Formats: sequence, structure tokens, C-alpha cells
Amino acid sequence: MKTNVKLKIFILLGAVMLSVCSSDAAEKYAAIQKGAKLNISDCIQIALKNSPLINKAYYNYHVSKNDEKLARTAFFPTIGVGTGYTYNTSTSDRRFNYNNNNDSYTAQATLSQLIFNFGKTNAQIKMQKFNKIAAMYNFDDVVLDTILGVKTYYYSVLAAKATVDINRANVQINERNYQRTKAYFDQGIRSKIDLVNAEVNLSDSKVTLVNSIKAYQNAIVQLNNSMYVAYTPEYEISATETFNFQQKEIPVNLQKISEKRDLSKTPAPVSDATLTSKVEKMDVIETFKFKPFPYTFEECVEKAKENRPDLKAYKATLEAMKQSLLYIKRQYYPEISASAGYNYRNQYNTNSFNVGVNLSSSVNILSEKYQIDNGKLQVKLAQNEIDLLEQNIYFEVQNAYINMVQLEKQIPLLAVKVKQTFENFELADGRYAVGIGDYIQLQDARVNYNNAQQSYVQTVYNYNVARANLEKLIALQQEITVNVEDKRG
Repeated sequence: MKTNVKLKIFILLGAVMLSVCSSDAAEKYAAIQKGAKLNISDCIQIALKNSPLINKAYYNYHVSKNDEKLARTAFFPTIGVGTGYTYNTSTSDRRFNYNNNNDSYTAQATLSQLIFNFGKTNAQIKMQKFNKIAAMYNFDDVVLDTILGVKTYYYSVLAAKATVDINRANVQINERNYQRTKAYFDQGIRSKIDLVNAEVNLSDSKVTLVNSIKAYQNAIVQLNNSMYVAYTPEYEISATETFNFQQKEIPVNLQKISEKRDLSKTPAPVSDATLTSKVEKMDVIETFKFKPFPYTFEECVEKAKENRPDLKAYKATLEAMKQSLLYIKRQYYPEISASAGYNYRNQYNTNSFNVGVNLSSSVNILSEKYQIDNGKLQVKLAQNEIDLLEQNIYFEVQNAYINMVQLEKQIPLLAVKVKQTFENFELADGRYAVGIGDYIQLQDARVNYNNAQQSYVQTVYNYNVARANLEKLIALQQEITVNVEDKRG
């Protein structure tokens, strides 16, 4: 009985501790609630809170911040205290048989203060200050990388959702066509080869659907990884302004990833298959719209040079290298300091107080020369990195801008192509239904319609990724972001 009571108490304590740990984890890491419907801003917020890369940049910044404070402490006085006990014993020649024992106790306190060292300490402080600024901009750069990663995989999930819908509609089209062709074959209207082709096309469409569902699940994994969340419950994501296809919501769920569905069964007969013709229309373009990018190429280049945190970090590093060189050059100069001390010795009951001003210098001239040479080279290297990055920024922005603009122009053209292939498919389906058109024409029209939809979705995805990449390259201000001074878990 006592054992059962102890066991219950142990389980209760364990449950309490688990709930406390879970609460702490929830405060430290952003989680996803079951059944939630997340938009792209929600996903970005989760990633910014969870990212260990952002945490690393955050800690590096605060280390640099403390290094600057540490450099400033050279202007503060240094206090020293000490104490000691000494015991001495001596013995004379045996003839005199003389012993002498004595002990002494001492205590001392010192205070020293740097007065002037010809700017060496100021140069070191400024060097650490610029290192801190560089760490701050490195933090901002990691934040932009994190946001780009979430956007890319978020659009990937939206594209995968649209692709699943297109392929599911394609299966329905092929199922209906199979039943209609089978009915025509039974009535002797169509040949056996049409029926076999219908069966093959139905099987192919089911395989394509399964592959698209797998691609959708992989896209979910990548999105979850970009947000640094695992074991996520079922949730949904919303369309964005530039990726707003009209489509059914597909729950984001990896808990049922091993669930199997038998797609090999023959579809149930359609009673009116011989009497009606119907093309399943996927409205992927009915509500799609986007606003063109608001900046010209020249404006993008200027914004990149003005906003890029990595360029700012390089410039801060250059200033730090200049201060480091200045510090090395000033090693030739002496230091002036003041000191005060108090000593007490109990053996003779004496104490003393001293005050002094010291001038000291110690330098290895040859070593100092080589250090100055290296310091100059470090400054040149830092300047060269800035020149290289400015060149790369121009070409990166140019390439990204051209890519985005071309995709922007393709979208309305592909939208027209989707409508045209749909109309052609309707005509081919109607001709086949009344016995005028042949099966090859019908399948060509179906494939063209399906491929046009796939190309349209892929282009919209590519456009969104290209636009997000350009926004990152010019360091466009983001609606959702974090600051390096914000407290993190």
C-alpha cells in the first residue's frame, strides 16, 4: 500500500516537473497550435524566435559589446591588496648553543591609475566599438537570410498545394474519360486501343498525383525546418498577396505520413458517361493578382548600397582595422601612471605610505615594425573586401532584377495560355463525346491543358522566390523582424 502511495507521489511530481519544463520550452521556442491557420508573417515570427543562427549572431554581438566595455576599463583605477606571514629561525655554533627565532606579519594595499598613454587605449576602445557595430550588422544579415528561407519554403508549399489540386482534378478527368471510353467500347462505338489508352492515362495520372503529394509533404518538411519546429500538429497556411490561387485548403500534417490510400482500384461507373461531356476546370488563375515591384533597377542598386547589412559590417570592420593599426603604431609611446600604496610590518610596528608618478615604455622595435606592416595589410584587405562586395552587389541585384521582371512578364502570358488550352480541351472533349474527334486529339488537349497549369504554378512560384530574393539583396525593410537589442531566450 505504501509502495503505491509513493509511486503516485513520484508520478505526480514527474508530471509537475514535465509541465514546468514544457512551459519553459514554450517560452523559449515558438510552437504551432493544433488546427492553426498560419500566414507568412506568422511563420516568419516563429522562425525568428526559434532560429539558433540568430541566437548565435545575438550572442556574438553581446560578446563584442562586452569587449568594448572591457576596453574602457583601462581608464579605471586598479586596486591591489596583499598580506603575508614570515617565520625565521637560526641556530649558532654548538659551542655557543644560541638559537634565534622570529616571525613577522606584513600587509599592503596599492592603488594605480593610468593617466595618459598617448591614445593607445582610445584606439583600442574604438576598435572594439567598430567590432561591435560589425557584429550588429551581421545579426541583421542573418535575420534577412532567415526571412528569405521561410518565404522560399512557404511559397514552395503553396505551389505544391496548387499542384496537388491540379493533379487531383486530372485524375478525375481521366476517371471520367475511362468510364466514358469503356461505355463506348461496350457499345461498339470505340476500339479496344482507346480503352487501353484510357486505362494507361488513368494509371499515369494517379502516379503523378502520388508523386505530387510526396512533393507536398517534402515541402512541409522544409517549411518546418526553416521555422525550426519539429513534431508539428496539423495546421494550415494562407495564400499571400502574390500567391493567391483559388484552391482547397490542404491541412499541413506529417503525423499521418505513413497513411496509405489505394489508388489502384478502378473508379466507380458514371451513369451518364455516354451522354455528357464535362471538363474539370481548375480555377488557378481566376483570383490571382500581384502588384509589380515598386522600384527600378537603379533604385534597387542604390538601396542595396545604402541598406545591405553585410556591406555595413565590412565598412565597420575596415574602421576597426584602422584603429588596430593606430594602436600598434602607438606602442612606441610610453605610459604615464600614478600609484599610491600603504605598507604595514608588525616586527618593528612600522607602517609606510607612498605616492608616485611613473613613466614606462617597453617595445621590441623589430617586432613592432612587422606588426605595423601586417596592420597596414589588414587595412588594405578590409578595403579590398568592400570593393569586391560592392561589385558583387551590383551584379547580384542586376541578375535578380532581370530574373524577376522576366517572370513577372511571363505570368499574364501563361494565364492566357491556360485559358486557351482549357478551351481547346473543351472542344476536343465535345468532339470526342459526339464521335467526331479521335482519342489522340483528346489526350493531347488534356496534356496541354494540364502542362499549362503546371507551368503557370511553377512560374508564379519562381516569381515569388525571385522577388523575395531581390528584397533580400537590397535589404528592403521587412514588416516582421527582430532587433539585436531585443532580449532572447
